[in-house]
Amino acid sequence: MKIKIAPSILSADFSKLGAELTKVKQAGADLIHVDVMDGHFVPNITIGPVVVKFMRQATALPLDVHLMIKNPAKYIGAFVNAGSDMITVHIETVSLKELRAIGKGLKKSKIKFGISLNPSTPLAKIKPALDIVDFVLVMSVNPGFGGQAFIPSAIGKIKQLRAIFAKDIAVDGGINNLTAKLVKQAGANILIAGSYIFGAKNIKQAMNSLR
Repeated sequence: MKIKIAPSILSADFSKLGAELTKVKQAGADLIHVDVMDGHFVPNITIGPVVVKFMRQATALPLDVHLMIKNPAKYIGAFVNAGSDMITVHIETVSLKELRAIGKGLKKSKIKFGISLNPSTPLAKIKPALDIVDFVLVMSVNPGFGGQAFIPSAIGKIKQLRAIFAKDIAVDGGINNLTAKLVKQAGANILIAGSYIFGAKNIKQAMNSLR
């Protein structure tokens, strides 16, 4: 499968976000990963639909909006209206019934739907949802803050998932040129990286090293 690179704007300079989006697009980014945190599901607060709306005006790249929030169904409509192309919710925050309803609504809106799971959540938890989603996001750090170290147990989880899931598998957390090789070998094809990309002197070179 094609390896896609998704810079995470959590590590961007928000004082010049439009320029940062242009920079990663020119460097070869395939999509933009947008971390939405509510201070409840994760111990941090980031951005909401208003910022996504202005990001939509600033870039033509697909916006992959990762909802690390409680009660995601309550807010999905706002993020869709803001211009999201992909929406990811956490299995820890929704029931299977809610997932099916969310998936049905997003399909009507032609928005790709993803499910994510935290490092401590067993793969078995998302298996009943695999027929509903377009992609799975495996967290390789505990969500909440950028710049964390990669958790090695994610590799086995990706391998097991790839054996039963033929669609896109994304991985987020501690991704650099070394861990990228491990997760690609395990079966991941969407690599989400924040500090490794936005902190690089040569962003294009950093992205190419992940590929």
